This record gives sequence, structure tokens and C-alpha cells, in this order.
Amino acid sequence: MIEDRYLKRLRKKARKGMRGWPMATVAFYGPNLSQATKVAVGIVPSENAEVKELRDWKVDHGDIRADPAIACEILEFMEKHGVLSGAMTDTIIGCPHQEGIAYEGEWGPVCEVWHGRDRFSGQRVH
Repeated sequence: MIEDRYLKRLRKKARKGMRGWPMATVAFYGPNLSQATKVAVGIVPSENAEVKELRDWKVDHGDIRADPAIACEILEFMEKHGVLSGAMTDTIIGCPHQEGIAYEGEWGPVCEVWHGRDRFSGQRVH
């Protein structure tokens, strides 16, 4: 499928590792450990710098990691900012809802699977 090329390009950019600055970070979020419904991309302009630009995309149904249109938009966002390097999570690292915006407190009320879980390993911590 021709649209799959965007997904392949995004994965390839992340696999290449550090090739200079600016760098893009790509992280996936979802209501459970297997379905990503949000992706956040941050642009880090130089070493020791904070994220300068941050954008996210969301889907209501399906898995955002399999959406070629969103992969294309992510690549365009990265190209717009002259990204030379990429880093992408290989797993879902947390709930797609933002603390302070969608909920208050340590855990969101919607995505119960994340209550008491380490966001990077997915393992229970409590």
C-alpha cells in the first residue's frame, strides 16, 4: 500500500538514532497497554535544550500507530522544523489524558489500567 510508506519512513527515522539537532521525540499514549489513541511529538532544537515545539494527534477509534495519514502529518511536522534525528517509544507509555486538563490527581478516572503502573515498563508498581 502506498500510504504505508509514511509509517515506514517514520520508523526508519527513529531507528537511525542520533544524526544531529534538532531532534524529534515521538511518544504513544493509550487507554490500555495495546491500543494507542494519542501520539505526542516534541522538537528539541539542541543538546541540553527543552522541547521547543510540541504537537499531538488523537484518534477516537483504532490504533494511531497504524494511521498513515497521521504518520504523514508527523513527518511534515518534523520536516518543517528541520529534524535530523528521531527517538520513538516502542510501547505505549501512559494514559492519553493530561493531568490538570482532563483530571486532577495522580491517576485519571478513565484509563484504570494505568492506576499503579509504571508508564515505561507497563508493570504494576503498587
